[in-house]
Amino acid sequence: MADLLSREAVVIDATASTAEQAIRLTGQVLVDVGAVEASYVEAMLAREQSVSTYMGEGFAIPHGTVESKGSVQRDALSFVRFPEGVDWNGNDVRIAIGIAAAGDNHVGILSKLASILVDPESARQLREVADADTVLALLQPDEGESD
Repeated sequence: MADLLSREAVVIDATASTAEQAIRLTGQVLVDVGAVEASYVEAMLAREQSVSTYMGEGFAIPHGTVESKGSVQRDALSFVRFPEGVDWNGNDVRIAIGIAAAGDNHVGILSKLASILVDPESARQLREVADADTVLALLQPDEGESD
């Protein structure tokens, strides 16, 4: 997982007034870590216009369109926590996990996220996380995969 979500791609204390601002921030983190070209952020916004990336339990997983895969430099994730929440089309989002994927390497982390979302205690731990190391530990795959 270390190759997908780096410490530099974890933001613990972000603010945004709208889902669009939150998506732009989440996408910019992917740009800043060299995972995507800047145009990918616009594709993330386009994806949100076609289908909401809100997942429940205060989480959203903004990502680009199929057509934007060419602007992905490497598969990566960003983790952005909004302690005050963001109105995501009527839903309260506290965590946005940005996905940049040209391949399928993100499937394991999405599986882990899905298991977290069905466990209210795990979801609460991520919503209240205080540092990047804890994020990385909580999102570590359960099986014997190593970093």
